[in-house]
Amino acid sequence: MSQKQLKEAFVSNLNGTSLLEISVGLSLAPLCLLCRGLLLILYYLHYGKPVSSRKYSLLLDFLVLVSPLVFSCTLLSPIIFFVPVILAAFCAGIFSKIYSQRKQETRVPFGQIVKEFQQTYLDPEYIPAITVFRVYVNVLTSISILAVDFPQYPRRYAKAETYGTGVMDLGVGAFIFGNALVCPEVRQKSSVAQPKFSSLARQLFSVWPLISLGIGRLMSIKSIEYHEHTSEYGVHWNFFFTLAFVRLAASLLLAMFPRNKSWILALTVAVLYQLILNTTSLKTFLLHGSSGRGSRAGFLDANREGLFSLWGYLAIYLASVQVGLWLQRCRSSVQDWLGALWGLTWAVVVLLLSLHVSQAHTDRVSRRMANLSYCLWVIAHCLLLLGLFVGTDLMLVFTKLLVQGSSVPCCWNVVQPPDSNKKHGMEAMGREDKVPHLCLVSAINKNQLLFFLLANIMTGAVNILVDTIHSKAAFALCILHLYMFLNCLMMYILHAKNIVLKFW
Repeated sequence: MSQKQLKEAFVSNLNGTSLLEISVGLSLAPLCLLCRGLLLILYYLHYGKPVSSRKYSLLLDFLVLVSPLVFSCTLLSPIIFFVPVILAAFCAGIFSKIYSQRKQETRVPFGQIVKEFQQTYLDPEYIPAITVFRVYVNVLTSISILAVDFPQYPRRYAKAETYGTGVMDLGVGAFIFGNALVCPEVRQKSSVAQPKFSSLARQLFSVWPLISLGIGRLMSIKSIEYHEHTSEYGVHWNFFFTLAFVRLAASLLLAMFPRNKSWILALTVAVLYQLILNTTSLKTFLLHGSSGRGSRAGFLDANREGLFSLWGYLAIYLASVQVGLWLQRCRSSVQDWLGALWGLTWAVVVLLLSLHVSQAHTDRVSRRMANLSYCLWVIAHCLLLLGLFVGTDLMLVFTKLLVQGSSVPCCWNVVQPPDSNKKHGMEAMGREDKVPHLCLVSAINKNQLLFFLLANIMTGAVNILVDTIHSKAAFALCILHLYMFLNCLMMYILHAKNIVLKFW
């Protein structure tokens, strides 16, 4: 077999992992974020000032926010169920140290701290969990697209061939979900009246970079005979095309139907698509081609997975629009967000029960078809991850109340309630983020498409230059860390110079 065929076989005919393992793995990113925040608060407690060195700030962010994820999907994957326990214990130790060493004048009874925490007002204009969710989906995707070509990356984490739940299967849907959370339909204020189809022209213009990237990826892969997994999207289709067409289709539908009822559209699209899969020959065509033997004759046959999975991804996008609108409701206090966290928990439970029913009576999860079970699985786990990030932010807010003046980038600002005359504590907290922070999360968030594009380019370069399949563990870890660090460094430099490479 040629090197191209070896690499294609290396990522083919896989079956994914368990829902439990993926759920446990999702807790790693929030725990890393919590750990970074607690370390920054502890630093402030000891030195009376935030970390001011850009070099040390980048190093801390990379070592705490990114590096543990690289290890978790490679060397630590056999003990993945213990990694969150270790991280949680480490965070508990830092919190205990902060609580015991806080200044004498701020030492009030724990019950009073909890009461003040529940009544704390938060900046209603910014929801850090959305930003962090989108950035971490990008980071995890970037790690996986290169790591999957190394033998240290467990085959159960890679994309399943037909049925199954691999980590990378979730990543594809989570990318769609994250894009919809900040789409124009979510950001547009409901009180602002606009012409019915006013956003369609802007959306048409805004997706041309995705279509251009899709064409560029197609031409480059075909010209250098780069290895590709055909059953992912087809012969000519790729994920950039999916992102573009899903966004356009969703904008068209939401121009005709109320945005706040997008969950009905999502359910309708997903259920109708599943009915068609079950009652027609479409499923057989998707899995086996027009000939029944995996043929790729003609454009539709050659790209059947990419073209027909658009319906499932469209349902995920529409559901995410509903989630985005729900999150953007005016919530100004910790008490409000604790209620929202409870709502997210119930939504996850209902969706997981629906997933169980769907898999028992319709079909198992299939990213290749993007069927109803896949949609339910993706939305449930995306809401789970969002909920974990919201919970992390609330824990950091609580810790910041213990150490007045401390600050954590990409975390809620505590503000003084508009009808309050209190001058202690809150006012100082309200000033916390007037000092600009350099933060890796903010840096990646500013140039997310560029980050993803660079990850794809560097992944291709590494695969061309390195025999990834036969690499040793130490070499693989060095390559993965260097690859992620260079990409993060680029984003960090652009962020420090306040450069946003967006011209559309």
